[in-house]
Amino acid sequence: MNKQELYDYLTKRQISYETMEHEAVYNMAEMAEIVMPHSEVIAKNLFLRDDCKRNYYLVSIKGDKRVDLKELRRKNGTRRLSFADKNEMKEILGLSPGSITPLGLLNDQEHKVVLFLDKDFLNAPSLIGIHPNDNTATLWMKVETLMQIIKEHGNEVHIVEINEV
Repeated sequence: MNKQELYDYLTKRQISYETMEHEAVYNMAEMAEIVMPHSEVIAKNLFLRDDCKRNYYLVSIKGDKRVDLKELRRKNGTRRLSFADKNEMKEILGLSPGSITPLGLLNDQEHKVVLFLDKDFLNAPSLIGIHPNDNTATLWMKVETLMQIIKEHGNEVHIVEINEV
């Protein structure tokens, strides 16, 4: 699903969302340079795999946080974690670097990616700001709605506590 297909999907399902088009961004530093609403709920997304390349994870955390991969592994019972490469990103999620988003899981036809979602997104206003499968826009939606969409698609969603590093 590309950006327009995703917008069409959300509209067809009558899912409420807000978007803002902007120049392409590839990291949180570039994102911080853009003045936008709800900046406190912008997600940083990490696409990870285990050391056997059998299990894949998308970790969505508040943009100002850092993740300790060893602690994430310990708390969630995974094997050793590292970043998946751009070929795996393209093959599994149909996305390129800079465009990683939980909405990319809708492209995961084998439902092999597990979403680890930072529990802090559940705090008021319960919104999350993510790319719509393209890094030239940001989309905001209710966190509960995002979790429902991902679960209905067939991917697992786990709420995790990410401590500041």
